[in-house]
Amino acid sequence: MQKISRSLFRNGETVGLVPTMGYLHEGHISLIKKARKNAAKVITSIFVNPTQFGPGEDYETYPRDIERDSEIAKKAGTDYVFVPGAKDMYPADFATFVEVKEMDSIMCGAFRPGHFRGVCTVVLKLFNIIYPSMAYFGLKDYQQYLIIKKMAAELNLPVKIVGCPIIREKDGLAMSSRNKYLTEKERRSATVLYRNLIFAKAGIIEGERDMLKLQKSCINNIKSNESISKIEYFDFRDGTTLKEIKSLERAEGMKIPEKLLVATAAYIGRTRLIDNIVLNIKNICKPGAKGV
Repeated sequence: MQKISRSLFRNGETVGLVPTMGYLHEGHISLIKKARKNAAKVITSIFVNPTQFGPGEDYETYPRDIERDSEIAKKAGTDYVFVPGAKDMYPADFATFVEVKEMDSIMCGAFRPGHFRGVCTVVLKLFNIIYPSMAYFGLKDYQQYLIIKKMAAELNLPVKIVGCPIIREKDGLAMSSRNKYLTEKERRSATVLYRNLIFAKAGIIEGERDMLKLQKSCINNIKSNESISKIEYFDFRDGTTLKEIKSLERAEGMKIPEKLLVATAAYIGRTRLIDNIVLNIKNICKPGAKGV
């Protein structure tokens, strides 16, 4: 893969990278199609990265079907499918990791210590192997997107990090490879996450400025669903810095964020799902405005 990438680089070809853990769905396909529009060559990587899974998580059971995924990727417009093995990426005595401090210890990072260290390390390795001009990430993992963007900027990596919209099922559920784990009943219940993101959005549009109060209401709503076994967080964050936003009242010296991230993570039965929406908060907070 690195030899091919060097050849493409020498020939001046722009390369779009779509890093995945496989079991591709319409969300991944949308990333590949976006890359296809913007790059001369598209490379899709498929690698279930062991270093981003914690003890007791689903590394061993994570859905895998390389033949299926390769076919889907090629039909969507991929030129090369890169499928390294764990021993290729992490040889014996591997001891080098990359971390983005502070941003990696909140939200998902607070419940999955070491997760983003594993993500950043494998993404940097992929960049060093593939030399992409652009790399495409779904915004369902919004925290991951911001962390990788910060890593790329601070390490002077010559790659543009492109965030792409969440692709949803007709009922609003964000597409995820882990949706495969859900029972029929859990699948119906899983929309409770998106419904409460929209509930929060509606509350803000109607004038609610106390985010702690809105957070409590949304958590109670989610907990009331019998399929919810655990809710980890329902947060209001600055969409650029991930700083917690407790209020949208215009106090002296307070800066209203341009984008407000409303994000949640919860277990539907034994399956951990995440979701978010991003609001144009400056429009909402203008006197008399109700737009997003």
